[in-house]
Amino acid sequence: MSASEPPKFDEMHAPDGSVRDAYSGYQGWLSEQDDSWMRSKSTEAEGFFRKTGITFNVYGEDDAEERLIPFDLVPRIITGGEWRRLSKGIEQRVRALNAFMHDLYHRQEIIRSGRLPERLFRNNAAWLPQMVGFTPPGGVYTHITGIDLVRTGQDDFLVLEDNARTPSGVSYMLENRETMMAMFPELFSKVNVRPVSDYPRRLAKSLAACAPESTEGQPTIAVLTPGIFNSAYYEHAFLADQMGAELVEGSDLRVVGGKVQMRTTVGYKPVDVLYRRVDDDYLDPLTFNSDSMLGVPGIMDVYRSGGITIANAPGTGVADDKAIYSFMPEIVEFYTGEKALLPNVDTWRCADPDSLKYVLENLAELVVKEVHGSGGYGMLIGPTSSKKEIEEFRGKLENDPDNYIAQPTLALSTCPIFTKAGLAPRHVDLRPFVLCSPDGVDITPGGLTRVALKEGSLVVNSSQGGGTKDSWVLDD
Repeated sequence: MSASEPPKFDEMHAPDGSVRDAYSGYQGWLSEQDDSWMRSKSTEAEGFFRKTGITFNVYGEDDAEERLIPFDLVPRIITGGEWRRLSKGIEQRVRALNAFMHDLYHRQEIIRSGRLPERLFRNNAAWLPQMVGFTPPGGVYTHITGIDLVRTGQDDFLVLEDNARTPSGVSYMLENRETMMAMFPELFSKVNVRPVSDYPRRLAKSLAACAPESTEGQPTIAVLTPGIFNSAYYEHAFLADQMGAELVEGSDLRVVGGKVQMRTTVGYKPVDVLYRRVDDDYLDPLTFNSDSMLGVPGIMDVYRSGGITIANAPGTGVADDKAIYSFMPEIVEFYTGEKALLPNVDTWRCADPDSLKYVLENLAELVVKEVHGSGGYGMLIGPTSSKKEIEEFRGKLENDPDNYIAQPTLALSTCPIFTKAGLAPRHVDLRPFVLCSPDGVDITPGGLTRVALKEGSLVVNSSQGGGTKDSWVLDD
């Protein structure tokens, strides 16, 4: 499908123009509102976000170091029945991811069985030999996971990618809801929406449940940030504040007496659980990148001795690899004994000669991504690219095919956004946030909906001009 073709599925309106059940309560309220009043509310929301400091950094753009993520007033609504079906598939996938991580760093049964090629992790920078034979406290690798979903039909949800290393965006999910409730309190009395505001409490509880066995009393939780210049610093500070946890940088921590401890006004205090937002390579200069000033020298030794929990576990980035993603149906079945409830998007692995041949012959119709790419960078969207861009990308593929996968250009579902001319459909995706601990899997009802604000665009990333919406799961 080219980007100019009409979408297959409008989440608010049926083909005959009628409003779908999920949106009936909202539409009843919206029909009573004046357009000029809604436009003023849109301006009010922007002011709220700017005052609160909800920004993200754009790397490589000197004139736009900080930007507001555009927020759209029209919520994305999912029925309770749809969410229950989605949740079963999400939980199955996250459990399989954790089992996969444990196996990959232990007996590697999935490799021995021939279900997964050994080359996918032997030459994978995200696979850490330092984790071999070690099981994190509580047996949990992916404490916080973001599963990116797209919709192509009434019951057709597909997994676009997995975010098992340091998934971001949950602060925007929370602030979107708070903004909507502040601006339209009467709306939430008309439509019964499941809450998300308790996510920080649930996150803190889930992390505390993963504390090392040696922990005495209530676990001390800290959020490790690279610092104020990181693109997601706002989120790091927000979550630490909402959890009642400490926000620390590497310079605030040191290994004392076999424990990772943080500097306080009365000396050093042990940290039991570290929610790190620093990539593996910068976590410990004695183990990984010796030039890193962001991590804690010696933290990996403390970790492997059972003295601290690091969330998410080092080495989980293997699951973010888009070549690994292409094997997720086999991974789910191998560890659960069940067929995957949530299917993948069809994927061609360019490392395979036959797949590469097909991709090169059909570049103008496909989406091609780097296996370690993120944020909408390093990718080609064939239908919206010029002939020159396609030919330049062809050279990259031929030069390093192992670095790419390709997928069809999907007819992503649309949700309406509020424009000066009224409601207009735009493409969306959804990132539900999943917490995992020895106590089980906890899925926040909703997640972060990202929306492509440009008409016809399929790119929803904020760094590429996308915005966000409040995501509603109806309590029915």
